[in-house]
Amino acid sequence: MHLLVIEDDPRLVRLLRRLLEEDRHVVETATTGRDGVDIVEATTGIDAIILDIGLPDMSGLDVARKIRATGSETAILMLTARDTVGDRVNGLDAGADDYLVKPFAFEEFLARVRALVRRRYEEKSSVVTVGDLVVDGVARRAAFRGVALDLTAREYALLEYLALRRGHTVLREEIEDHIYGVNKLPSSNAVDSAICILRAKFGPEGRDLIRTKRGQGYVLEDPAA
Repeated sequence: MHLLVIEDDPRLVRLLRRLLEEDRHVVETATTGRDGVDIVEATTGIDAIILDIGLPDMSGLDVARKIRATGSETAILMLTARDTVGDRVNGLDAGADDYLVKPFAFEEFLARVRALVRRRYEEKSSVVTVGDLVVDGVARRAAFRGVALDLTAREYALLEYLALRRGHTVLREEIEDHIYGVNKLPSSNAVDSAICILRAKFGPEGRDLIRTKRGQGYVLEDPAA
């Protein structure tokens, strides 16, 4: 998934980026609240925001309010060292969906991020099944007919996004927003090439899982349904 980390501590930014990328997410970072809001305004493809409450230019509470003022419904996980009931209430009232107190266990952090993404796509289970394809959001892997698929991080991100929106036509522009960084503009045929590679990894029996909607995009669905 496409995530945004708004945090001014450079060491924590590097650590969170590494953890999230190892978990097969596409990660944007911002070290000020203003830059974070600008990224949110620049793309509709952010699935969740990890927001520090103590930023150099404005409070994370104000950042959350500004993000909500843009009309964005993107999930926000607020990070803070403040642990009173009042602090948690203020964060949630400002627009945060979840609240995590520093220091935190990284396993819990990753689990909360995954839970927020599932909630965004109205998924209760971390495992999505489409015909003979299984995408496991916790293990961060996929299998077709019981055989694990050898996927790069970007290929997994693309497959997970299509799986979460299974049965719906996903526009090329939406795919670009979700699997490429804001400043990493793909080539004109990058999405088509990525889809072609995914189909090849399914093998001949699974090529029909992803259908092309000409002039629109792609839909992942069980061809036997």
